Amino acid sequence: MKLESEGQSRAETSRSSERRPRVRRNVTAAIAQDICADRYPSGSPLPRENDLCELYGVSRTVIRESLKVLESKGLVRGKPRVGTTVCDRYEWNILDAEVLDWMGPYIKDFDLLGCILEARRTIEPAAAEYAAERASAQEIADLDKAWRQMRDSAGEPESFTDADVMFHTVLLTASHNQVFRRLSSAIHAALKYALHASNIAVENREDAVLVHGELVEALRMRDKTGARECANRMLDLAVRDLAAAEKVIGRTK
Repeated sequence: MKLESEGQSRAETSRSSERRPRVRRNVTAAIAQDICADRYPSGSPLPRENDLCELYGVSRTVIRESLKVLESKGLVRGKPRVGTTVCDRYEWNILDAEVLDWMGPYIKDFDLLGCILEARRTIEPAAAEYAAERASAQEIADLDKAWRQMRDSAGEPESFTDADVMFHTVLLTASHNQVFRRLSSAIHAALKYALHASNIAVENREDAVLVHGELVEALRMRDKTGARECANRMLDLAVRDLAAAEKVIGRTK
């Protein structure tokens, strides 16, 4: 009986430890989404720990762990004897995948899609030109593979977006510019969010497939001018698709 009791105790402890991370993630997301919705505006204090426990129906330990996560992502700041305050939006790590997910239906309020497009306008044409000169045969092959996956999944937005993100990630890497490579890692989540929003908002992706294929060919021919022109044409399409995406987001909101 003792062994059975000990076994049950260990099983209950295991189940409890399995539940806790999920509970913490759910509570973290709930608080974050309330911040994004301006229930807790920038500069305002969050409720006290005990009040948060009552609001979200969890223990103080879970609340403290959630606040640590939110602080690590720039949404809140805790100070002794002051409490936890919501940070200004410009301090948030908006390139973090979880933060993007929490912003969700409020993404339009941040003009994030437009900001990502501006960043791409600055980076990608130059990266394409450098890639035409510096890309290895393997990198061009990887771009070609990503393009073929885009072409073959043009009717499947999720798969198309995965291939699209891969294409642009490889392109920045193929520039052999160390700063561009680092930027590729930094903006990966935001780029995926932006491309997905655009890809689900448009019905016809043939123009995008065509210009991506032409960029691969320009790199293969080591045509720097052609590569830059293709990148700019891709971004012109992105402007069109962004307008469609913002209409969809506005309707969803």
